[in-house]
Amino acid sequence: MKYVAKTVFVVDDNDVNLISAESSLIGSYNVFTLASAVNMFELLEDVTPDLILLDIEMPDMDGFEALRRLKSGAYADIPVIFLTGRNDSITEALGFDLGAVDFVTKPFSEPVLLKRIKSHLDIESLVRERTSKLLRLQHSMVSVLANMVESRDELTGSHIVNTTNYIKLLLSAMKERNVYTDEINTWNEEMIISSARLHDIGKVKISDSILNKKGSLTTEEFEIMKTHAEEGEKFIDGIIEESGDEVFLHNAKLFAGCHHERWDGSGYPRGLKGEYIPLQGRIMAIADVYDALVSERPYKLAFSHEKAVGIIAESKGKHFDPTLVDVFMEINDMFAEVKQSL
Repeated sequence: MKYVAKTVFVVDDNDVNLISAESSLIGSYNVFTLASAVNMFELLEDVTPDLILLDIEMPDMDGFEALRRLKSGAYADIPVIFLTGRNDSITEALGFDLGAVDFVTKPFSEPVLLKRIKSHLDIESLVRERTSKLLRLQHSMVSVLANMVESRDELTGSHIVNTTNYIKLLLSAMKERNVYTDEINTWNEEMIISSARLHDIGKVKISDSILNKKGSLTTEEFEIMKTHAEEGEKFIDGIIEESGDEVFLHNAKLFAGCHHERWDGSGYPRGLKGEYIPLQGRIMAIADVYDALVSERPYKLAFSHEKAVGIIAESKGKHFDPTLVDVFMEINDMFAEVKQSL
């Protein structure tokens, strides 16, 4: 397997320091030297380093402010070592609080600098490997649970696969149109999509006689069916109690408990209204209803794509978030393509 050198940014407003650091690292790493934190953020749009060496005392934006920005956005996982002339406990405490992984004092020893960088890159690689294994395990468990629900519900076909693909389309379109980006830019999209697959997990508590009834439900049966939203929350709460409240489980709970809420407050289980409904539930509502409309059920034929789109458009501001309906209307032909391919 071909070895690919790691990439290191060196950010310092002193040319001598940049030259010295580059000469120390160039034989072992791909090195980018940058004279300011502003230049660093510009380059980050095109290049993602494996580690950043960051000076503290710089004009325009000092190292502390640069680190705050790094840790608050898409670059939070990049390890940062402060390469600085400061050598006091207050500076170190603040740096570590902000998320720095280490301090190297200038003037630095080349062997020490190389050793510190290698050590942190090795740790980062190990963490990423373990995280990847945990994510694969998590994905496998979600698949088993989701398939368990779908195998019991004989009437919904490939509902989980379908809605997962629709959510991918919506999220991509929302990003392109800067819709709710303050929230969705903080999401791990792969994790969000995986957690959405558990939105109907509460159906494990619904009896087969209701879940697979070959016809319309009675009023009493429909009330029982509606409990699957709260039952889904309870199911996921049980996992949280055993394993800890992770972001993945928190999102799965929101998808399970809120995908039948309606924008006008007429939904269930809590009658939440407008933006009081978590965004996860508002996104799933469109994916969930579209798939139900275009799919055949024992009590109805599949509606055409055009009719389903019309129903969703008419429900703008009633059932659905009007902003998300606008996004859906612009990309609904992609929904049709996905449905056809599936």
